[in-house]
Amino acid sequence: MTNKLVALILLCFMAGTAVAGEPKVTPLMSKDLPESPGREALMITVEHAPGESTAIHRHNAHAFVYVLEGSVVMQLKGGQQVTLSPGQSFYESPDDVHVVDRNASDTQPAKFLVLLIKDKGASAVLPAQ
Repeated sequence: MTNKLVALILLCFMAGTAVAGEPKVTPLMSKDLPESPGREALMITVEHAPGESTAIHRHNAHAFVYVLEGSVVMQLKGGQQVTLSPGQSFYESPDDVHVVDRNASDTQPAKFLVLLIKDKGASAVLPAQ
């Protein structure tokens, strides 16, 4: 069941990003949170090729991002654009709309770790306007 859920989440993520590019998304683990019935954690890595970006989207989750390699540019609707390097982090609430998510470099790849805390069975990524 967990593998099916991860596959569905990744499919939703990829469908929402097909126009702007398709980052490599690798599921690392999924874990029920028994202290919070009906909630789960999903950990993935996202790799952007040089110059790649994703379409505007939002998460049905609390999303904690930690940059591993390269640099990424992030911006939430109504917020300021930030460029993050390895060791820096970023947070998105379930209500935030992610308007910029792109590799800051046209020559080097970028990779970041994402921890999503969400309702069990709910899509973690949705397209947004």
